[in-house]
Formats: sequence, structure tokens, C-alpha cells
Amino acid sequence: MIETKEVIEFFDRLASGWDAETLRSDEIINTILDNAAVTGGKDILDVACGTGVLIPDYLKRNVASVTGIDISPKMAEIAKEKFKQERITILCGDVESTAFDRLFDCIVVYNAFPHFPDPERLIRILSGLLRPGGTLTVAHGMSREKIDAHHHGTASHVSNGLMPADDLAVIFGKHLTVTTVISDERMYQVVGKK
Repeated sequence: MIETKEVIEFFDRLASGWDAETLRSDEIINTILDNAAVTGGKDILDVACGTGVLIPDYLKRNVASVTGIDISPKMAEIAKEKFKQERITILCGDVESTAFDRLFDCIVVYNAFPHFPDPERLIRILSGLLRPGGTLTVAHGMSREKIDAHHHGTASHVSNGLMPADDLAVIFGKHLTVTTVISDERMYQVVGKK
């Protein structure tokens, strides 16, 4: 079982070098955000936002607002320093126990899903934070096999492994209409619409 305290400590240790170590493909990120219906005028909740790696991508799409939340104080602190725009709010906390004062059009969990101890609970809670017609996506910018290999070493104590996309789609289907399921050599994504 993943311990929240260990997840916080793990990501706090990595925070200062996170941006330098981040690998990204603009093409894959654009595909993920297209599938997640992240478009102009929408309110976004970025779950486990880290240092805000996707925030510039949201801003390029002219979203109305971004609320980023991360359980790691050091990750959230770096994101706050980087993004001071009025339409961006960065919170430090556990998304599963945070009382939000609004609903969102799009909720994105990018490169973070294996670090949540209870996938069913997470999807249920996040589904409840969507406006009608809103989308929830869980996505990774690499294959399931690469994610699991990456987490196998130093991150094994803070990762459940990435479940097969079809299994995650079943969980999504309890709360949302599944619109996208991708698990190939390039990426992993499940999207559901409220």
C-alpha cells in the first residue's frame, strides 16, 4: 500500500530538478489535450500538477483558468513561483480531501496516476468535480510498459504500477461515458465525459 507521507517525501526530494529531468513530446501532449477536450474558455483542474509542466500548454489553448494541485509542498512551491498569472491557482494538498469551491470543465491527471493508492476512489471523487459535459482524463506521455519499468527502481515504493487502460476504462464507466482508450507504444490515455 502506498503511504502518502512517502509520496510527499519522494516528490519533495525530486522537485528542484524536476523541470530539467522532464521528457516531453509536444505532439503527444497535444493529442492528450485534444482527446481531453482542453479548449479555450474552459476551467481546468490539473491533478498532481508537479511544477506545472502542462500549464504552458493550457495557456496556449486560452483556457479560462487553471487550478493545479499537488501533494508535494516543494512541487507546488515551484509551480507557484513559475506561474503568477491571475487565472492560475496552485494549491498544495491531497485532491481527494480538498474542498473545492467550484466544478471544472476538464480534469487532467498527467504522468501521476500510479502514485494514487486507490484508483477507484480517485476516479469517483474526480468525476464528482466535473461540470455536466466535462471531461476527466488519466494520461501518460509514454507506454504503460515504459512507465512501469521507470517506476520499478527507486519509485517502486510509491507506485502501484499502471493498470491496463481497459481496466481503468471499466472504473471510468461507473461514473462517466468513456470516449477514449489508448494504450500503445507512444502513450496511455483514458478519457470520460460527464
